[in-house]
Amino acid sequence: MSISLEDVSFLLKIPVTGKVVEVENFARYTEESRSDAIKMVSNLLGVSAEEAEEEVNISKGLTVRKHWLKSRWCPKAGSRPRNYPPVECTARAYLLYLLSCTLFADKSGSRVSIALLKLLEDLDDVGNYAWGAAALAYLYRHLGSATRVLVSQIAGYLTLLEGWVYDHFKLGLATPNAKYLDYVHPRVSRWIQKHETVANVDKLGAIRRTLDRLRPSEVTWDPYVNLRENGVVQAMAFYSGKIKYMDVVEPYHPERILRHFGHVQAIPDPPYRPLEAHRGPFANKYSVKYGFEQDNWERWRNHVLAPEVRGEKAVFEFLATPDYLPWFVKVSHPVITNPSFEDLVMVASTIAYNEILERNRRALDAALRWMDLPPEMSTFDSARTTLTDMVNLLSGRTLSPTPTSTFPATATGTTTTTGPTEQGPRHSQHGSTSTPSTQATPQPAEADAGPQKRMHGKEYRRKNMKKPSNDHPIMEG
Repeated sequence: MSISLEDVSFLLKIPVTGKVVEVENFARYTEESRSDAIKMVSNLLGVSAEEAEEEVNISKGLTVRKHWLKSRWCPKAGSRPRNYPPVECTARAYLLYLLSCTLFADKSGSRVSIALLKLLEDLDDVGNYAWGAAALAYLYRHLGSATRVLVSQIAGYLTLLEGWVYDHFKLGLATPNAKYLDYVHPRVSRWIQKHETVANVDKLGAIRRTLDRLRPSEVTWDPYVNLRENGVVQAMAFYSGKIKYMDVVEPYHPERILRHFGHVQAIPDPPYRPLEAHRGPFANKYSVKYGFEQDNWERWRNHVLAPEVRGEKAVFEFLATPDYLPWFVKVSHPVITNPSFEDLVMVASTIAYNEILERNRRALDAALRWMDLPPEMSTFDSARTTLTDMVNLLSGRTLSPTPTSTFPATATGTTTTTGPTEQGPRHSQHGSTSTPSTQATPQPAEADAGPQKRMHGKEYRRKNMKKPSNDHPIMEG
């Protein structure tokens, strides 16, 4: 799971497409960049060159202090008023302060990058930037550095992260906002902020253990299914490429979170590899560099996932292909806490549970395919072959990609092939994964009952295949 561009759009209601949020030649502190910063502060905020230089010197970098912005443009009641700059300068000061407290909050909590001021020069152009994509790239980077063993702080817009958690995990941590209205307010305002005065380590551990024990069916994979216009996922959500904020470039892989968009999750292609990567135990030793293709971003509609990559629509939002969870356990971290023996047993039992469901599904599929045969083709040999496949599957002797039984061509010219095919698993996955094992197969006696007494596969599916209850959740596949 991960935060998507669609999450940002719904939670914050800010643009995720548009011009890249970047300023050239402003990443490193040099005498030239320092001089440019002083001129920028003076011209765009309407203060004297002396005051601008003094503030840059106090901040000791290409930054200004939040305290200076607040006291300069929003003095305390009763204090001596200053000569305020023009309204455009005041608007820039407010936006600069706002961005530094929200989308691009840093660990200092007290400074603001002057580079952002350059983007506020033309106030009419501010709305044309992809602020949402930039905020997501910035948060991605700091989530990465926060995983280091000796890092205890995190930067970025944590309200975005918190709102995303509340939307996807029902942990009982959030207080609903009774004044919130869908389609009117940013979705993150659904919740009332709760302040904790003392860090509760025991509570944190309990939350982690709860997350580790969640089943896929207990997660809200697609919280916006009833909020999308005409029920269609935003095209930008399927953009596959890089997102950028200043000198931070991060990969964006929607193919790894297809369940967020109502599709069946399959094993994705390998992620983008960085040009350079140094991931030490400290935040200042964490450095990952990716290339950024400006043309790809500007023509993002040419770089969205193709329909065949998105896969099938999921009957139930938590569905994944049978091979996905075993692959995920191998390449990722299935639990947050340091795994104990019980955690490992839980993961192993989850995989075993999915394998049993897959065996039941394939055995049932073999029976239903035999039931779909025309009467003249329902021979004793074909029934015996089908039953043999079912016994092998249910007993755990073999678990081939598709059942091994072979049926001759039907009157319409269609055939059922042996072995794996690209279309076979996709077809069987869609519409058959929700069958409980208690509805496994017809009794062998039905094979001798004659074609006039048999119920065909389509009729059997319609009458007998029910949606699983919450007491018997279907996991992956």
